[in-house]
Amino acid sequence: MKLPQLAKKPELKSCHDVTWEDNYSWIHQKDILEVLKDKEKLNPEVRKYLEEENSYTEEQLKDTKEIQKKLFDEIKGRIKLDDESLPYKDHSYEYWTKTTTKGNYSIKLRKKIGSDKVEEIWNGDKEKEKIKTEYFGVGDLEVSNNDKYLAYSLDTKGSEYYTIFIREIKTEEIISKEIKETSGNITFSLDDKFIYYSSLDENHRARKIFRHEIGSIDKKDELIFEEKSEAFTVNIGISSDEKFYFISTSDHNTSEQYYFDVNEEKPVPKLIQKREKGILYSVNSWDRKFYNHTNKDAENFKIQTSDSLENQNWKDFIPAKKETLIGGLTFLNNWIIRSETSGALDKLFVINKKNGIEEELMISEEKVCVPNVSLKQKNRNTDEIYLGYSSPKTPSRVYLFNLASKSKKLIKEQEIPSGHNPDDYIVERVEYKSHDGRMVPLTITRHKKTKIDGSANLLLYGYGSYGHSMSPSFSSTRLSIIDRDIIWATAHIRGGMEKGMKWWKEGKLTNKKNTFEDYIHAAKYLIDNKYSSEGQIIGMGGSAGGLLMGAVVNQAPGLFLGIIMAVPFVDSLTTNLDHSLPLTVGEFDEFGNAKDNKDHFDYIYSYAPYHNIKKMDYPNILITTSLSDNRVLFDEPAKFTAKLRDYKTDNNLLLLKTEMNAGHGGKSGRDGAIEEIALDYAFALKISKKI
Repeated sequence: MKLPQLAKKPELKSCHDVTWEDNYSWIHQKDILEVLKDKEKLNPEVRKYLEEENSYTEEQLKDTKEIQKKLFDEIKGRIKLDDESLPYKDHSYEYWTKTTTKGNYSIKLRKKIGSDKVEEIWNGDKEKEKIKTEYFGVGDLEVSNNDKYLAYSLDTKGSEYYTIFIREIKTEEIISKEIKETSGNITFSLDDKFIYYSSLDENHRARKIFRHEIGSIDKKDELIFEEKSEAFTVNIGISSDEKFYFISTSDHNTSEQYYFDVNEEKPVPKLIQKREKGILYSVNSWDRKFYNHTNKDAENFKIQTSDSLENQNWKDFIPAKKETLIGGLTFLNNWIIRSETSGALDKLFVINKKNGIEEELMISEEKVCVPNVSLKQKNRNTDEIYLGYSSPKTPSRVYLFNLASKSKKLIKEQEIPSGHNPDDYIVERVEYKSHDGRMVPLTITRHKKTKIDGSANLLLYGYGSYGHSMSPSFSSTRLSIIDRDIIWATAHIRGGMEKGMKWWKEGKLTNKKNTFEDYIHAAKYLIDNKYSSEGQIIGMGGSAGGLLMGAVVNQAPGLFLGIIMAVPFVDSLTTNLDHSLPLTVGEFDEFGNAKDNKDHFDYIYSYAPYHNIKKMDYPNILITTSLSDNRVLFDEPAKFTAKLRDYKTDNNLLLLKTEMNAGHGGKSGRDGAIEEIALDYAFALKISKKI
């Protein structure tokens, strides 16, 4: 199968000359952006190519149909389909969500405090049926402060263009105009006269904040704030004490914040601190104080306090720590809860405001776990919180925890209807040495019956970009792999922030290859220590994790039995050169600017997966993408597959699956998500000869 030649091959627009060899399709990126809004604009030749690839993939995996069905039933069987969340007590109502056995989407419920009458205010399955769409993505779902209105945002293509609707809960009537092409986030004003939202520009970037008057149909929405830099995107939220609105504008590396009083009739956002390259900060307010979470003069962040924003007098409240990432704060009247991360492990601490004493909140004896905290009510005059945790072998447990008495009561435990015994699994946290001597954390989860003699297959998961950390939480889906004698390992490689901001910096820009080396050395460590053997490891990663997969399979194909790449960022140089794409300009501080910087061009060119395909043997590869993905346009994996077909010298599987009604996150709905996981796992089991 050949990717059709749809456009004249363009001149390479960079800061220097380089030989540009490319016999594969050049689909104009602007044409693909049009497809995100209207799938009917997809070139017929491209559609034919994608459909042919889908047919080929289906043919090659037809012997996995039975195991896909079995995996689907297994994974769904571990989900308590008829379930309810813990309630959150607002001013007059308790709110919670539930799922049902037959439904694919959640239902939002409420009841008046003191009443037993339950009211359904949102039903995702019914809403989907109303608009007759295959893809149904809910961006935000917000109830007004007076409990009268429901505002929600919908994406019906997967392209993350959200339309906002406002309706009266009692009558279910839409009371305002539809607000199209937004980022999806909604913030009500406290007086319930307005909502605030961010709109998307022609390049799918949120750079304007508007105020919409509830009930208006023809009236033009009021522009509150506009970001001038194409690299920055904006959002708006309300402070913890509900006294200020904060507008945050940022790229991945630098931020700036504005504020205005909730009572301002004509909001005029005021600057808190002028942006400085490489400085991130986020201000909140509580109990007549302002709290600033910042990395200024504190690589791994610190928290400062000030009594005023007009006359700022910042003093350290939580100081910085070496290779420990200082997280944010949760406020109660008498307590402040904070988080921190070090060595790829999270911790929670509580500060007693009356005496200033800080203690760690210990909720589990498991070393490798993810603790979490949430509020049980809007009224912060309480000592009670929801405190929970999960681990790679232990499903989520949530306790009603009293911060004063230290008493706890288990109130919700993730139920696995088909059965689960945590004692059947072994979780290990180790550190291994990478190419430059840096010690990298690695979480390994296996069934206790799996032998550590090199005979087992192993799935090695990685990401390593944007400072996103991979937390060792519970996943019921992974049990389908682990129970079949395949070890699951997650490499906490550089590019994330598992060991602080330096861990991120050492894995981006012209340090990006550290991410790939860390991953390759994880595979080598697992082989050397008999968890698996060369040629028996399955690599897995999505989006920027797909960039990781593409780079390492070009660099060390012999380590792997197979590679699973979801919506992979594999044509990273071409995308970096196109400054009109939604994410490119905002990611200069993550990957570089190849168009204007020769060193960046050379560096990206040296590892970009598409441009480093070689004539050699490759392992089995499954690539999945989505037609309406605006983050990683579908032409990247399509071109990568086409070129790889011509270059590879083996007879191993190379499969491309394009979801024609999905976006970056894949199919919508519970069943759709499970189907995609079942396909990935069936591929892993097929190449492992376990079916």
